[in-house]
Amino acid sequence: MTEQTDQRTDQLIGGDDVSDEREPTAAEVLAWRRDDVFLPEVEATAEEFPHLRNLSAGFLFGGVVRPLEPAPPEYVTLSMSYPIGLEFAGAVSRWNMLWEAAQFRRRFFGSDDLPEPMAKIADLGDVNITFVPRTRTRYFEYAPLFHLLPKRVLEMFGLPLLRAGQWPFMADWSGIDEFLPCDFQARLARAWAWAVWPHLMSGSKMKAFSTDDPIRLLAHNLDFWVPAATATIQDRLRDFPEVDKGKTPGPVTLGDGSVLVGAVAGNPRMGGPVWFGEDDARDALVETVEAADQTGRLRGILDAVRSHRIEDDFSTHWSYEREDFERKLHGKRRKITVKFVELTDTTPVQGPESEVVGKLVTNDFLALLDARNREIVVLLNSGVTKKTEIAHILGYANHSAVSKRLAQIRKVAEEYFGET
Repeated sequence: MTEQTDQRTDQLIGGDDVSDEREPTAAEVLAWRRDDVFLPEVEATAEEFPHLRNLSAGFLFGGVVRPLEPAPPEYVTLSMSYPIGLEFAGAVSRWNMLWEAAQFRRRFFGSDDLPEPMAKIADLGDVNITFVPRTRTRYFEYAPLFHLLPKRVLEMFGLPLLRAGQWPFMADWSGIDEFLPCDFQARLARAWAWAVWPHLMSGSKMKAFSTDDPIRLLAHNLDFWVPAATATIQDRLRDFPEVDKGKTPGPVTLGDGSVLVGAVAGNPRMGGPVWFGEDDARDALVETVEAADQTGRLRGILDAVRSHRIEDDFSTHWSYEREDFERKLHGKRRKITVKFVELTDTTPVQGPESEVVGKLVTNDFLALLDARNREIVVLLNSGVTKKTEIAHILGYANHSAVSKRLAQIRKVAEEYFGET
């Protein structure tokens, strides 16, 4: 519970007037819980919102173990009904506080220190796991993303203003899932995509692409972005000063006297705001996009998609990206315009303004050829493919002249069609 909730409870069940002692009503408890969840609009100022904070492990631990190469962090959901039991909540809080220990955090706990669901994970070995409650809305899994979004974006997509987020999860007494819309995850996906899109496709709005465009789908994929946001949070926290617990960095000696390979002991870092206010959160979002290169190879994905665009990736809305795609597709960058019209009849049709090559009509290319070379192209399309036959029809003594003219036609074609 928050300090406000504790104060209200004291007023009701522990006030100065013993005669007024009573249990709070269900309505009063619900009101307090809502107050713990929602931030009043007047307090959601650009200077202080959004806000994500961290609690130092120094409150509970005299030192930490830092791996030289931390394993990538992962989230594991646990079934935690509201309200969470004190023992369970305490174990989760202590475990998550040790985020700096990464895959070595299980070594801070004895065999009987963890509830069964957590103990099963610890028994897997050195794994870098952060525990969060399993909820309908998946709020706790996506909290790092939600708390990066400014007020105007939340309101645009019908998302509520929530009090400052906590990373990593400690212990939540509010039962927040009850206060969030049932389609919270879908709304958050749309809001996140809207916020991150300019950093993926600058100059082209999202509506210019189809709903199944790969980059548009990636922008909406919250699971893709959580590792990047987590990396950003940890990078920022690693810049925090250490709490002076008297620890000198050095090897980690285990209970059996052996040394933990790949780790060093030290003081825990201080806690505090991870980001505070709209400008700070905007910087953190940019850092998250940059971190996605490492956690999800973002730039490689973007380059691959752009290099293999198809027409179905675009909507009917104009964009620079679509114009560039169509320019490449239709050869608008060539010095000579090539115009093709597909025909259903395979028989060559000649007219005063056009000549036919196969099923394609072109005015420009044949205009580059002299009369004799143009006749050869038409004969080839008509099925006369032997040089001797072409020579006989055109009145040449042998096929040598035809071979020379074919070489001329091929050279013109290569220059004109860009060797395609």
